[in-house]
Amino acid sequence: MHVRDLKQYLAELAENNQRAWFVMNKPRYDILRAEFLELTTRLIAGVSGFDPAVAACNPKKALFRINRDLRFSRDQRPYKTHFSAAITASGLKKPSQGGGPAYYFHVDENGQLLIAGGEYLPPPDRLRQIRHHLISDASGFSAVLKDRKLRAAYGDLQPEGKLSRPPKGFSADAPHAEYLRHKSFIVWNERSVDGMTGADLEQAVLKNFRDALPLVRWLRQVPNVPDAQQPGA
Repeated sequence: MHVRDLKQYLAELAENNQRAWFVMNKPRYDILRAEFLELTTRLIAGVSGFDPAVAACNPKKALFRINRDLRFSRDQRPYKTHFSAAITASGLKKPSQGGGPAYYFHVDENGQLLIAGGEYLPPPDRLRQIRHHLISDASGFSAVLKDRKLRAAYGDLQPEGKLSRPPKGFSADAPHAEYLRHKSFIVWNERSVDGMTGADLEQAVLKNFRDALPLVRWLRQVPNVPDAQQPGA
Protein backbone atom coordinates (compact mmCIF):
# COMPACT_ATOMS: atom_id res chain seq x y z
CA MET A 1 0.00 0.00 0.00
CA HIS A 2 1.49 3.34 -1.07
CA VAL A 3 0.33 5.32 1.96
CA ARG A 4 1.65 8.69 0.83
CA ASP A 5 -0.04 8.34 -2.57
CA LEU A 6 -3.34 7.42 -0.91
CA LYS A 7 -3.21 10.44 1.38
CA GLN A 8 -2.39 12.74 -1.56
CA TYR A 9 -5.19 11.34 -3.70
CA LEU A 10 -7.79 11.70 -0.94
CA ALA A 11 -6.65 15.27 -0.17
CA GLU A 12 -7.07 16.21 -3.83
CA LEU A 13 -10.44 14.46 -3.99
CA ALA A 14 -11.61 16.49 -0.99
CA GLU A 15 -10.75 19.69 -2.88
CA ASN A 16 -12.29 18.50 -6.15
CA ASN A 17 -15.25 16.42 -5.07
CA GLN A 18 -17.02 16.23 -8.40
CA ARG A 19 -17.54 13.59 -11.04
CA ALA A 20 -15.42 15.21 -13.75
CA TRP A 21 -12.31 15.24 -11.55
CA PHE A 22 -12.98 11.70 -10.35
CA VAL A 23 -13.29 10.36 -13.91
CA MET A 24 -10.10 12.10 -15.01
CA ASN A 25 -8.24 10.57 -12.06
CA LYS A 26 -9.89 7.14 -12.29
CA PRO A 27 -6.60 5.34 -13.08
CA ARG A 28 -5.13 6.61 -9.79
CA TYR A 29 -8.22 5.50 -7.93
CA ASP A 30 -8.15 2.04 -9.51
CA ILE A 31 -4.53 1.45 -8.49
CA LEU A 32 -5.07 2.63 -4.92
CA ARG A 33 -8.31 0.67 -4.60
CA ALA A 34 -6.52 -2.49 -5.72
CA GLU A 35 -3.77 -1.88 -3.17
CA PHE A 36 -6.35 -1.30 -0.43
CA LEU A 37 -8.07 -4.54 -1.39
CA GLU A 38 -4.75 -6.39 -1.12
CA LEU A 39 -4.18 -4.83 2.30
CA THR A 40 -7.65 -5.85 3.48
CA THR A 41 -7.10 -9.39 2.20
CA ARG A 42 -3.89 -9.67 4.22
CA LEU A 43 -5.62 -8.23 7.29
CA ILE A 44 -8.41 -10.80 7.08
CA ALA A 45 -5.78 -13.53 6.98
CA GLY A 46 -3.97 -11.94 9.93
CA VAL A 47 -7.11 -11.49 12.02
CA SER A 48 -8.11 -15.09 11.29
CA GLY A 49 -5.00 -16.15 13.19
CA PHE A 50 -6.51 -14.96 16.49
CA ASP A 51 -10.20 -14.80 15.49
CA PRO A 52 -10.99 -17.69 13.13
CA ALA A 53 -14.64 -16.58 12.88
CA VAL A 54 -13.72 -13.99 10.22
CA ALA A 55 -11.76 -16.38 8.00
CA ALA A 56 -14.55 -16.55 5.40
CA CYS A 57 -15.00 -12.77 5.16
CA ASN A 58 -14.89 -11.72 1.50
CA PRO A 59 -12.34 -8.88 1.15
CA LYS A 60 -14.17 -7.38 -1.82
CA LYS A 61 -17.36 -7.14 0.22
CA ALA A 62 -15.44 -5.82 3.23
CA LEU A 63 -14.52 -2.65 1.35
CA PHE A 64 -16.93 0.29 1.44
CA ARG A 65 -17.85 2.04 -1.79
CA ILE A 66 -16.30 5.43 -2.53
CA ASN A 67 -19.68 6.77 -3.71
CA ARG A 68 -21.77 8.51 -1.09
CA ASP A 69 -25.47 7.74 -0.62
CA LEU A 70 -27.09 11.06 -1.53
CA ARG A 71 -30.74 10.03 -1.29
CA PHE A 72 -31.43 11.60 2.10
CA SER A 73 -28.45 13.94 2.42
CA ARG A 74 -28.27 17.70 2.11
CA ASP A 75 -24.57 17.28 1.37
CA GLN A 76 -24.55 16.41 -2.32
CA ARG A 77 -20.81 15.79 -2.70
CA PRO A 78 -20.69 12.53 -4.64
CA TYR A 79 -17.64 10.86 -3.11
CA LYS A 80 -16.35 9.88 0.30
CA THR A 81 -12.92 11.24 1.13
CA HIS A 82 -11.66 8.13 2.88
CA PHE A 83 -10.91 4.51 2.04
CA SER A 84 -12.50 2.12 4.53
CA ALA A 85 -13.19 -1.54 5.26
CA ALA A 86 -15.03 -3.61 7.88
CA ILE A 87 -14.11 -7.22 8.65
CA THR A 88 -16.94 -9.28 10.17
CA ALA A 89 -17.76 -12.92 10.81
CA SER A 90 -21.06 -12.54 8.96
CA GLY A 91 -19.50 -10.90 5.92
CA LEU A 92 -22.04 -8.07 6.27
CA LYS A 93 -20.38 -4.76 7.07
CA LYS A 94 -23.36 -2.51 7.87
CA PRO A 95 -25.15 -2.64 11.27
CA SER A 96 -28.49 -2.18 9.49
CA GLN A 97 -27.82 -5.43 7.62
CA GLY A 98 -27.19 -7.34 10.83
CA GLY A 99 -23.46 -7.37 10.35
CA GLY A 100 -22.71 -7.72 14.05
CA PRO A 101 -19.41 -6.69 15.64
CA ALA A 102 -16.71 -5.58 13.22
CA TYR A 103 -13.07 -4.73 12.92
CA TYR A 104 -13.04 -1.42 11.04
CA PHE A 105 -10.37 0.92 9.72
CA HIS A 106 -10.08 3.86 7.38
CA VAL A 107 -7.59 6.39 6.06
CA ASP A 108 -8.97 9.86 5.37
CA GLU A 109 -8.05 12.98 3.41
CA ASN A 110 -6.19 14.45 6.39
CA GLY A 111 -3.93 11.43 6.59
CA GLN A 112 -5.62 10.10 9.72
CA LEU A 113 -5.82 6.38 10.31
CA LEU A 114 -8.82 5.31 12.39
CA ILE A 115 -8.88 1.80 13.87
CA ALA A 116 -11.98 0.47 15.59
CA GLY A 117 -13.66 -2.64 16.96
CA GLY A 118 -17.23 -3.31 18.11
CA GLU A 119 -20.63 -2.14 16.92
CA TYR A 120 -21.31 1.44 15.81
CA LEU A 121 -24.95 2.60 16.11
CA PRO A 122 -26.57 -0.85 15.82
CA PRO A 123 -30.30 -0.81 14.92
CA PRO A 124 -32.77 -0.46 17.84
CA ASP A 125 -33.60 -4.15 18.23
CA ARG A 126 -29.94 -5.13 18.27
CA LEU A 127 -29.12 -2.33 20.71
CA ARG A 128 -31.80 -3.56 23.12
CA GLN A 129 -30.35 -7.05 22.93
CA ILE A 130 -26.87 -5.73 23.74
CA ARG A 131 -28.22 -3.78 26.72
CA HIS A 132 -30.05 -6.82 28.10
CA HIS A 133 -26.92 -8.92 27.66
CA LEU A 134 -24.90 -6.27 29.49
CA ILE A 135 -27.15 -6.77 32.52
CA SER A 136 -27.26 -10.57 32.33
CA ASP A 137 -23.50 -10.84 31.81
CA ALA A 138 -22.29 -7.95 33.95
CA SER A 139 -19.17 -9.82 35.02
CA GLY A 140 -18.23 -10.63 31.44
CA PHE A 141 -18.65 -7.00 30.43
CA SER A 142 -16.54 -5.95 33.43
CA ALA A 143 -13.77 -8.23 32.17
CA VAL A 144 -13.89 -6.50 28.77
CA LEU A 145 -13.63 -3.05 30.36
CA LYS A 146 -10.68 -4.17 32.47
CA ASP A 147 -8.76 -5.87 29.68
CA ARG A 148 -5.25 -4.43 29.84
CA LYS A 149 -4.46 -4.47 26.13
CA LEU A 150 -7.83 -3.06 25.10
CA ARG A 151 -7.54 -0.18 27.57
CA ALA A 152 -3.95 0.55 26.55
CA ALA A 153 -4.88 0.72 22.87
CA TYR A 154 -8.25 2.47 23.12
CA GLY A 155 -9.07 3.66 26.61
CA ASP A 156 -12.80 3.37 27.35
CA LEU A 157 -15.71 2.69 25.02
CA GLN A 158 -16.61 5.67 22.87
CA PRO A 159 -19.69 7.51 24.26
CA GLU A 160 -20.80 8.99 20.94
CA GLY A 161 -24.55 9.62 20.98
CA LYS A 162 -24.78 8.75 24.66
CA LEU A 163 -28.20 9.25 26.28
CA SER A 164 -28.55 11.62 29.23
CA ARG A 165 -30.34 8.91 31.28
CA PRO A 166 -30.89 5.16 31.08
CA PRO A 167 -33.21 4.12 28.24
CA LYS A 168 -36.84 3.26 28.90
CA GLY A 169 -37.20 -0.09 30.63
CA PHE A 170 -33.74 -0.02 32.19
CA SER A 171 -33.03 0.97 35.79
CA ALA A 172 -30.47 3.58 36.80
CA ASP A 173 -29.39 1.06 39.46
CA ALA A 174 -28.69 -1.71 36.94
CA PRO A 175 -25.15 -3.04 36.55
CA HIS A 176 -23.08 -0.79 34.30
CA ALA A 177 -25.94 1.70 34.09
CA GLU A 178 -23.60 4.28 32.53
CA TYR A 179 -22.99 1.99 29.54
CA LEU A 180 -26.69 1.26 29.13
CA ARG A 181 -26.91 4.86 27.93
CA HIS A 182 -24.54 4.17 25.03
CA LYS A 183 -25.91 3.95 21.50
CA SER A 184 -22.71 2.30 20.26
CA PHE A 185 -20.50 -0.36 21.81
CA ILE A 186 -17.24 0.43 20.12
CA VAL A 187 -13.65 1.42 20.74
CA TRP A 188 -11.45 3.39 18.38
CA ASN A 189 -8.27 5.38 18.15
CA GLU A 190 -6.68 7.66 15.57
CA ARG A 191 -3.15 8.47 14.47
CA SER A 192 -1.39 10.15 11.55
CA VAL A 193 -0.12 8.04 8.66
CA ASP A 194 2.71 10.49 8.00
CA GLY A 195 5.94 8.57 7.67
CA MET A 196 4.17 5.21 7.60
CA THR A 197 4.97 2.55 5.03
CA GLY A 198 2.34 0.10 3.92
CA ALA A 199 3.88 -2.49 6.23
CA ASP A 200 3.75 -0.05 9.15
CA LEU A 201 0.06 0.64 8.54
CA GLU A 202 -0.78 -3.05 8.24
CA GLN A 203 1.07 -3.88 11.45
CA ALA A 204 -0.63 -1.06 13.39
CA VAL A 205 -4.11 -2.06 12.23
CA LEU A 206 -3.59 -5.75 12.90
CA LYS A 207 -2.21 -5.13 16.39
CA ASN A 208 -5.12 -2.91 17.38
CA PHE A 209 -7.64 -5.33 15.89
CA ARG A 210 -6.18 -7.97 18.19
CA ASP A 211 -6.49 -5.54 21.11
CA ALA A 212 -10.22 -5.13 20.33
CA LEU A 213 -10.86 -8.89 20.36
CA PRO A 214 -12.34 -9.06 23.91
CA LEU A 215 -15.10 -6.59 22.99
CA VAL A 216 -15.80 -8.24 19.63
CA ARG A 217 -16.07 -11.67 21.26
CA TRP A 218 -18.37 -10.39 24.00
CA LEU A 219 -20.68 -8.79 21.45
CA ARG A 220 -20.84 -12.04 19.47
CA GLN A 221 -22.29 -13.69 22.58
CA VAL A 222 -25.33 -11.38 22.57
CA PRO A 223 -28.35 -13.63 21.90
CA ASN A 224 -30.83 -12.68 19.22
CA VAL A 225 -33.98 -12.75 21.34
CA PRO A 226 -37.31 -11.28 20.08
CA ASP A 227 -38.34 -8.17 22.00
CA ALA A 228 -41.40 -9.91 23.43
CA GLN A 229 -39.11 -12.41 25.15
CA GLN A 230 -36.67 -9.87 26.55
CA PRO A 231 -36.62 -9.45 30.34
CA GLY A 232 -38.89 -6.60 31.30
CA ALA A 233 -40.40 -6.32 27.81
